[in-house]
Amino acid sequence: MLRIGIAGVGHLGKIHAKLWKEVEGVSTVAIYDANPAQASAISNETGIENADDLEGLLEKVDVLSIVTPTPTHYEVAKQAILAGKHVLIEKPITTTTEQAHDLIELAKSKDVKIQVGHIERFNPALLAAERYLDDPRFFESHRMAQFQPRGTDVAVVLDLMIHDIDVILSLVKSPVRSIDASGVAVVSEELDIANARIKFENGAVANVTASRISQTPMRKLRIFAKEAYLSLDFGMKSVDVFRLESALDPVKQHAGLTMKLGQIEKGNVPRTIIYEKPDVPELNPLKYELELFRDAILQHSRPVVSGEDGLKALEVAEEILKTIKSETIV
Repeated sequence: MLRIGIAGVGHLGKIHAKLWKEVEGVSTVAIYDANPAQASAISNETGIENADDLEGLLEKVDVLSIVTPTPTHYEVAKQAILAGKHVLIEKPITTTTEQAHDLIELAKSKDVKIQVGHIERFNPALLAAERYLDDPRFFESHRMAQFQPRGTDVAVVLDLMIHDIDVILSLVKSPVRSIDASGVAVVSEELDIANARIKFENGAVANVTASRISQTPMRKLRIFAKEAYLSLDFGMKSVDVFRLESALDPVKQHAGLTMKLGQIEKGNVPRTIIYEKPDVPELNPLKYELELFRDAILQHSRPVVSGEDGLKALEVAEEILKTIKSETIV
């Protein structure tokens, strides 16, 4: 049975600790936090042993959830990998691409797995939408959050926007051709609002916006694909689909609401405009992520969001930050 440990039991780490306890086939044995009082409180609340230090934690576990502040990801993950432990690193994988490269190569040498906590990959809305996506061409994402002091140790690009960067990269599967971006630091020392226009070599385009000083939270992604338009709400865990269908198309049997909105002709072929609100799976995205990482370890398979995936998202985020910095200097 895999033995699980959690490094960092703040707001999100506490959730990791509770959900790992619900995952079958593993034993959550220990936690550690640089704040002893916080670690003691979570230990008392969850019944999980509180390790005195990171070294002591690593001696007890096979798998480590790293939910420490982003600037510490590299050192904590490196220590865990050197000790031969599988690691789930909350996004972003590290603060620099050089650090990410180092962790990936080190994990290969130690034959351990890295999964990066890009949780929207496990969101029911995205899981329900994937079957409709055929050659997506344009993306528009808005990720807005109310201000919270936690997370401001990095720019909003690494704090929030990187979620949508990762999702879009997983769907486009094409190298980035160019990036235009702008951003502003409003209430913190790092960027609080940012927008990027990403162009891919296959012609796809993504317009991505993130803010952590919004009055109203929003986590939406709109996708224009071949003969389909999808609107995903990650917060509400729902998806709306508008698509074209002809009498020659294979019959699609999807669970959920389906309505015929009208007919048009396209390419001299009569088409029906279909609106669908597909059923989404009932699951907790983080728990599902933990379960799939468990499976990847036990089955010796590639994690859903590998270290390489985390690196690709970080490379794009880093380029966005460089572009914003160069525009600011000019």
